Amino acid sequence: MPTPTIADLPHRRRNLLTGEWLLVSPHRAKRPWRGEASPRTAIVMLSHDPGCHLCPGNARATGEINPAYPDTFIFPNDFAALLATGSDVDLSTDSIFEIAAVRGEAHVICYAPDHGTTLARMPTTDVGRVIDRWCKLSVELGARWAHVQLFENKGAMMGASSPHPHGQAWASDFIPEVVASEDASQRRWLGERGTVLLDDVVAAEVTAGERLVESNDHWVALVPHWAAWPFETLLVARGDAARLEDLGGAARAALADILSRLLRRYDGLFDCDFPYSMGWHGAPHALGDDTAHWRLHAHFFPPLLRSATVRKHMVGFELLAETQRDLTPESAAARLRAVEPK
Repeated sequence: MPTPTIADLPHRRRNLLTGEWLLVSPHRAKRPWRGEASPRTAIVMLSHDPGCHLCPGNARATGEINPAYPDTFIFPNDFAALLATGSDVDLSTDSIFEIAAVRGEAHVICYAPDHGTTLARMPTTDVGRVIDRWCKLSVELGARWAHVQLFENKGAMMGASSPHPHGQAWASDFIPEVVASEDASQRRWLGERGTVLLDDVVAAEVTAGERLVESNDHWVALVPHWAAWPFETLLVARGDAARLEDLGGAARAALADILSRLLRRYDGLFDCDFPYSMGWHGAPHALGDDTAHWRLHAHFFPPLLRSATVRKHMVGFELLAETQRDLTPESAAARLRAVEPK
């Protein structure tokens, strides 16, 4: 009888970026499934939808008309989660409950005028234009705010309010919890070991190879050792970039290429428009030049588990105790590598 390995038995793994642990239960991947099956997401073919609030020439919910933009289009979010005047309210209280005033601003980034395209299907030159806009927003908003969070929710399964290809930028006068945890972990690693945490992670992953998905001279895409979502990936910059605006022309071109290839692998995995939430983590601008411990990276959190219609739910033990997954990160990476990025 074969000796069981880590690929067969329950075990825990620690997220080096946040310090949190998660439970991995590989043997559960064999269990039968008779739970929810979401409707398969149809690929949008319309290049212009008259009812879309984000298409060129259409009216938004506020009544404002979008310009006939030829490539990317950025505008202030009509329903921003953060307001520049947010701290003018008196929040004093003598109760045990804490309240903190916040300020900020939010923007929508339409990637392209074509309603039916996605980052995965856009030419790399157009993806490069989106990357340039990300970098520009990071530096402009970072001059005014403590942190700039750039992200995309793709697909109705991830709560996207429109299928039009778009992302968002939320800038705040505070450093959010997840980013603060990553900052503390990376700072502690540099202080204790004298090296950059994500540089060490990339070096170890390149040597091992089993969790790598894509790589080039400037970037590495991998399923992290501590991945929580079934096909979660981490895209890490090689070199000294701590923020998006640190990227030079070669690194931006390489990012457009590896991003396109990674997203096409996702689409090919279950032959669908793969839903995900993704976002960039760079050194918070509140740190100024104190960024030696940081390495720019992007997280991709896709919900699909077994097929285009079966997704992972964070429920039960995961809500009440700690994150748990069945499929091992090594198996997920192997399946993504097996997809030809067409």
